[in-house]
Amino acid sequence: MSKGKFIQHIDLTHPKYLQTLVENRQVFNMENCEMNVFESYQQAYLVPLTFNDFVITSMVRGKKVMHLLGDDPFDYLPGETVIVPANETMKIDFPEAQQDNPTQCIALAVDKSYIHNTLNYLNEYYNTREHDHAWELQFNQYHFHNDNDVSDLINKLIRICRSESVVKNIYADLNLKELLIRLVQSQYLQQISKDSQTNSNSGRLQFILDYIRNHISDKIQVDDLSIKAHMNRSAFFKLFKDQFGITPVDYINRERVKLAKHLLSDSNLSVTEISWQSGFNDPNYFVRLFKKTEGITPGAYRAVSRKSA
Repeated sequence: MSKGKFIQHIDLTHPKYLQTLVENRQVFNMENCEMNVFESYQQAYLVPLTFNDFVITSMVRGKKVMHLLGDDPFDYLPGETVIVPANETMKIDFPEAQQDNPTQCIALAVDKSYIHNTLNYLNEYYNTREHDHAWELQFNQYHFHNDNDVSDLINKLIRICRSESVVKNIYADLNLKELLIRLVQSQYLQQISKDSQTNSNSGRLQFILDYIRNHISDKIQVDDLSIKAHMNRSAFFKLFKDQFGITPVDYINRERVKLAKHLLSDSNLSVTEISWQSGFNDPNYFVRLFKKTEGITPGAYRAVSRKSA
């Protein structure tokens, strides 16, 4: 079961217009990117796919198995995004694709000079001397679970690319820049969280993430975190948001929901007990937040996760 936010379904190609049953392709050209919609209607294995540009792909429906960058193959499901460097061949399996159960995936191919110019601009004007971190895309972390921001931006780009608006290139440019920023921030958060768990980084943000992880069941105040980071509250809040793309409170709640999902799947604790163990003092607030972030109630999540186990 995917842990990410789903992309809105795109209408499938009418059967009489299908040119192939494996990776049938629709293309929408923009000034700085090209949106491809791929659909597959029968099982196939190790199907190669290569783009000349950097690619942001996101699953819409069905299941693929990806072979990429020499790593072990992995399931690719709706609610997930994969970024791929230019000229890198993906090999793709479609183990469940059928006429009544097709796979559908979008692929945004982005001009490399556009990527280069955007990241250079961010490093020149929005890097912070307070924290030695460059804006860059990394391909040791290329598989993401979509959060609300990423899924919303991809949905907007799909609508823009398929529209007839005369100013759609402007809208696409604005949304594409924000999507790139969100992906870089998400990668950085993943990396520094990993460093926190392996003690391979000693920066102040690593220390804060480590503290949150070790005290997730306790009451955690932003004021206390800023003191531990030796910063005033507003500077700490801004640094955290600038570097990771989310607020400290949003991050704490996300980690608490992650713990709650684990407990719902692997324990027999009641929802109230799980809310307390996950750091929520109010079980009703926990249920509301869980439904807002995951789309279903904790009880429904428990039933679905155990059914799919």
